[in-house]
Amino acid sequence: MSREQRIRVDEILRQPGPDGPHSVEELRAGFRQLMARMIVPHDRIRTSPTTLGDRPALRVEPTEGTGPGPNGGSGSGTILYFHGGGWVFGSPETALSLTGNLVARTGLGAYSLDYRLAPEHPFPAAIEDTLSAYRALLDRGEDPAAIVLAGDSAGGGLAVTTCLAARDAGLPQPAAILAFSPGTDATRTGGSMETKEGVDPIFTRAALGHTGAMYLAGADPRHPLLSPAVHADLTGLPPMLIQVGTNEVLLDDSTRLAARASAAGVDVILDVTADAPHVFQAFAGVLDEADEALDRAALFLRQRIRAGGATRRTTPDTAGPTG
Repeated sequence: MSREQRIRVDEILRQPGPDGPHSVEELRAGFRQLMARMIVPHDRIRTSPTTLGDRPALRVEPTEGTGPGPNGGSGSGTILYFHGGGWVFGSPETALSLTGNLVARTGLGAYSLDYRLAPEHPFPAAIEDTLSAYRALLDRGEDPAAIVLAGDSAGGGLAVTTCLAARDAGLPQPAAILAFSPGTDATRTGGSMETKEGVDPIFTRAALGHTGAMYLAGADPRHPLLSPAVHADLTGLPPMLIQVGTNEVLLDDSTRLAARASAAGVDVILDVTADAPHVFQAFAGVLDEADEALDRAALFLRQRIRAGGATRRTTPDTAGPTG
């Protein structure tokens, strides 16, 4: 990452807004405006509106010739993506730089879910929607070993908690979790909440408290589906890749999630990029480290889907004779 690139991204993210707490309408409009500046690989993807689990979704597919194989095209797997935005703002459209780049790099198709947002629909509405979407993929016959759950920020947290909810509901786990700077601690007890204050060009404790209160709506922040990094039993979750930058007050949401997952026997990769801001991968085409991180994420997804499919195919042959 060049110094000039870092400075430019930091300047973009630090552009001043209105003083004081922002209204929901201001938060949503400001986020749409920011994310509209991100580069989307329109020439390598096609999109169409659809529904999944009774919620609107955006279907994102690779164009012909796109993907890692010799002929490109759609791979045999599905990315179920959850956008960021503090559970209060954001949409499949604001996350299209991320989903589009993952689809273009993997050749896999994706569904980006338009889950319900707070304060109109506080916890646990978002998790109800994401679990319903995952269940809908299973009900239509998709192999869980060919599904990966991915998301950024609040959506990265949802990728984790959806797997917890699926486990507790007796559903099979997907092949993998990919989380970009996930929000996984509603208690805000990580040390980085203090040490990265001011270093983080996006968030402050006060700003996180403002949107967090809308989502919690009085719920106990220690609930495992609100703070999995510190209060959930992560046993049985699929392999996960967590990518995070060091310039984040939410850095410890990722580091503690990784440590807790590892202690629970989960295969986990913690991928930390120095001097990078929250969800820096959205700056693909602007920030070298964003493109490099997305390449690593794409490789992880392809490997996990291939590994899951191979395991499923070989199981009947290796189980031995019966009867």
